[in-house]
Amino acid sequence: MTQTANKRPASPSRRSPKRSRDPEASRRALIDAAAQLFNSMGYYGTDTNRIAIAAGYTPGTFYTHFEDKRAIFLEVYRRWLDEEIAAIAAVLESDEPSKRVRLARVVLEHHRKWRTFRASLRALYATDRVVREARLAQRRRQIDVTLERQGRNGRQARAEILAAMLIVEALADSIADGDVETLGVREADVFRVLIENI
Repeated sequence: MTQTANKRPASPSRRSPKRSRDPEASRRALIDAAAQLFNSMGYYGTDTNRIAIAAGYTPGTFYTHFEDKRAIFLEVYRRWLDEEIAAIAAVLESDEPSKRVRLARVVLEHHRKWRTFRASLRALYATDRVVREARLAQRRRQIDVTLERQGRNGRQARAEILAAMLIVEALADSIADGDVETLGVREADVFRVLIENI
């Protein structure tokens, strides 16, 4: 028997994933992997090597697309917010009779799904100037999108939207993190307050 006859094809589980050479596809794969890792292990629980390997690339590939872990974290945050804005727009454009209830559910489920990522975002916002500035820029964008959607303008309208947005975020995160139940408050009662502030 010849040597080539003895060689068996690699099993599918031992083959390395076939990754695209398309830069945009590579970038998306890295962001997808980072999102999953940030949401399961938190910002400090992972590193750029793990992100690259989880995406099916060598660690050096990471730096072709991102300066550092914080840069990809901010890209995950931008994508997270894009998804939330799109989900809210879909509810607003629907014919649902009780849009406020549906909006509250959509926001809450988005926060629940991304609970660990959101905890990292809050921690970094408090300690990292670059993340703070990026988050404030994204909040500005949320306010602008809401003003445009509502056909409003002016400082008072901005203040009202910001106040409602901060209340909704805090309530959704408190429910998602389990703080509400831990404090002996019924989730349904806080959810009603969330609906009122949507």
